[in-house]
Amino acid sequence: MPLYNRLKEHRARLGVNQQELGRMAGVSRQTISQIERGDYSPSVTLALKLAKLCGVTVEDIFCYKEDE
Repeated sequence: MPLYNRLKEHRARLGVNQQELGRMAGVSRQTISQIERGDYSPSVTLALKLAKLCGVTVEDIFCYKEDE
């Protein structure tokens, strides 16, 4: 049951790298990288924080798709 995301697109729109976004969100660059790759699903709190930093809703960044 994968959680797809568009974090990389929103981060690029902000003009920040993974290190900077991680610092803004209070997490490591590695965490941002893992989220972007789909290797890590963030907590609700972190997802909300990332959405707020990007100026969008959580649904604009994250999308849950059930396996068919």
